[in-house]
This record gives sequence, structure tokens and C-alpha cells, in this order.
Amino acid sequence: MPARQHAARGRLWGKFAKHRLVLNLFKDPGWLPRMGDGRTEHRASSSPAVAASSEAEEIEVLESVDVLPMAPEDHWKVLFDQFDPDNTGYISTDNFWKLLHSHGAELDPHKLEVLFALADSNSDGKICYQDFVNLMSNKRSNSFRRAILQGNRRLSSKALLQETGLSLSQRLIRHIAYETLPRETDRKWYYDSYTGCPPPWFMIAVTVLEVAFFVYYGLVLDRFVLQVTHPLYLKNSLIYHPQLRAQAWRYLSYVFMHAGIEHLGLNLALQLLVGVPLEMVHGTLRIGFIYVAGVLAGSLAVSVADMPAPVVGSSGGVYAIISAHLANIVMNWAGMKCHFKLVRVAVALLCMSVEFGRAVWLRFHPSTYPPCPHPSFVAHLSGVLVGITLGVVVLRNYEQRLQDQSLWWIFLSIYILFLLFALFWNIFAYSLLDLKLPPLP
Repeated sequence: MPARQHAARGRLWGKFAKHRLVLNLFKDPGWLPRMGDGRTEHRASSSPAVAASSEAEEIEVLESVDVLPMAPEDHWKVLFDQFDPDNTGYISTDNFWKLLHSHGAELDPHKLEVLFALADSNSDGKICYQDFVNLMSNKRSNSFRRAILQGNRRLSSKALLQETGLSLSQRLIRHIAYETLPRETDRKWYYDSYTGCPPPWFMIAVTVLEVAFFVYYGLVLDRFVLQVTHPLYLKNSLIYHPQLRAQAWRYLSYVFMHAGIEHLGLNLALQLLVGVPLEMVHGTLRIGFIYVAGVLAGSLAVSVADMPAPVVGSSGGVYAIISAHLANIVMNWAGMKCHFKLVRVAVALLCMSVEFGRAVWLRFHPSTYPPCPHPSFVAHLSGVLVGITLGVVVLRNYEQRLQDQSLWWIFLSIYILFLLFALFWNIFAYSLLDLKLPPLP
């Protein structure tokens, strides 16, 4: 190969070394880069003519890639590979420190602290690339929790609560972080990574629908307080009624109907004040799962434990979320930095107790349309059980894959077994017990 072409190739290789991974997507699979000496090897080419053609092709590819964008993972992979020429997937802790110090300006400051903690916490002297990528891409993984919990770590900046000059939205995000997360590194991570997209739409959408259905039926029945006492209240397609249990949607749709404005008001206040911040932190999928699991468990529990009674209201889902949040606060009491913790927990428990007491009183109050009883209170209890089992596991594992947690699989298995038991109970138990159900409204 002529010396001028060789020199041009060398300059191009140095200029575009950071695009090595992207080049491999365009080049022949037989082309293998060697990070150690900067040379290339062609396994399939043996003749000088083919080799020269390959070299010219390589220069053309290098020139064409100059305008291609590089994904963040590819960028960090190139940097990581500079310290891992043998492609083992690991680099030494010392080299990892060099990488962070030389390129740390490209990172969010609080994310950089977590990476420093990861380097400090590794006692085996090496860092896994996958752990590094998981942290960089905000994936829920064990590496995040390991970086927080293991070893001594040096956090370089002051606490998030001491930062000044924040805008109103930044102060709101910081407030939510301190309301819901017990560890300072978790709070900083959330503060840096939260973008507001997607918004907490699930809890807001459920709230809007509940209000809309309540207003509609309030106008139809001409009653807003204790709607459940109206003779026509149960004549709709949403409420769970034991005679209509074959209509499967009723096991979930009852959430949009409430006994009255006193029932609706307290549930909405709890799910907005607690549910929306939790959804902002843990995501729609996780909080929505807890809420729906509590709702479904509520109707199924009533069909097993209080068979003649109907079910209305969102208390199953609300109690699941509130119970999970309160249990998480109690279990991480020292780490939770929200103001007036004891008073707020006491107020939340008082509100839940008042609502539960109202439900118990209403259940045993003489019905206005005998022999059908008033709605059951068992959904409240089942919601609490879902919250302190599945809910606690979700809230305790911020930015961590749930499938890596043994408790998650244990509680999920118990929940699924309960669903299967309740399903067979609804199919066979009512006929076997020869239970006389109240007539349809």
C-alpha cells in the first residue's frame, strides 16, 4: 500500500476511533479491529488486490460514518473498551476511576456520585460493563442497589436538601423525593433523572373518571350524600353484585362507584396526595399494578368472605397504596426525611380508620332495599394486605428489577394462588353451599 494512503488511513483511524462500534455494523463480519496496535485483520482476504480494495473500502466507510449519531451506550462502550482490549467485559477499579475522572463532566453530578460509590464498593478490584451500562441508562438493576449499599463511599457534594437557587418545579421534585425515598443517593438520582414525561396520568385519569361517574349518578338519582341508600343505586352496570358475578368486568368496574360524597372525598384525597407522588417516583406501571391488584383483590375477597354483599368504591386500591407507603415509612423511619413524620402517619391512619369505620357501620346498617345488604367493608382489608406485601416490595426497590427479588416472587405467587382460589370459589362454592343470594335490584 502506498505510503500516502497508509498515512491517510492512519489519520482517519485516529480521528474516528470513537466510532469503532458503529463501523462494525457497516463492515464485513470478517473485519476485526485490534485495540492494542490499531491494525486490522482480514480473515477472508489473502490476495494483495483484495486487501488493497478492502483498505479503500475501509476509508470510504470511515468517511461516511462521520455524520452518524452515536448512541450514549455506544459512546461509553468505546471508552470502556479502551481499558478492556481483550473484551472480557471487566476493567480494573483503577481504570474505572480514570474513566470517571476524565469524562465525568459529561454526567449528571449526582449520577457521578453513584458511579464513584460503585467503584468504591467493589472489593474484587474490577467493574462489570453491564453494571456500568445499567447505571448509565437508568435501568432497574441490582447494580444500582449494590452501589448504594455496599462498601464505604465518598459522596462529593452536599445533601440535596441544602441546594439553593432551585426553581419552583425543582423544589417540587425535591420535595417529592424526600416524601417518598428513604436514601439520599436515591433522592439525588431521582432528582437528576426525573423529566416529567410521562406524567402521573394513571392516578389522575382514575380520579377524573370516579368524579365523572359520581356526578352523573348524583344527578340521575338526585342524591349526593349516601347515594347507596337510594333504591335505584344498584341498578347500573358497574357495581359488583353477587348475582351478577359472571359479568367479569364488575370485579374491577365497581371502583368508579361510591357510596356517597363522604366516601368519594376521602378516597380521592388519599389517592391524589399519596398516589400521584408515588407514581411520579416509581412509575405508572408499578403504582398502577398495586392499585389494580388491590381493587381486584377487594372484590374477590368480598365474594369469598362476605358472599351476599355488593361492593362499591376505590378503597381496595387506595388502601393498597397507602398501606404500602406507610409500611415503607415505618420500615425506613430513620432514613425518611419528610417533615412531621409521626403526625402525618397518625393522620393517615386516622383517616383510614374513619373511612373503615364508616364502611363497617354502613354494612350493618339496615338496608333500604332488603334483603340486599349494603356494600361490604372487606375490600378495605384486602387492600391493606396487598399493600403490605406486594406494595412494600415495589416501594422498597426503587430503580431495581423486581424479578431479581425473591420476596417479589413469593408474594406474587401467593397473590396468584388467591386469585385462582377465588375464581374456583366463585364457580363452585355458591352452588355447593346452596347459598340464598339477595335478588337483583
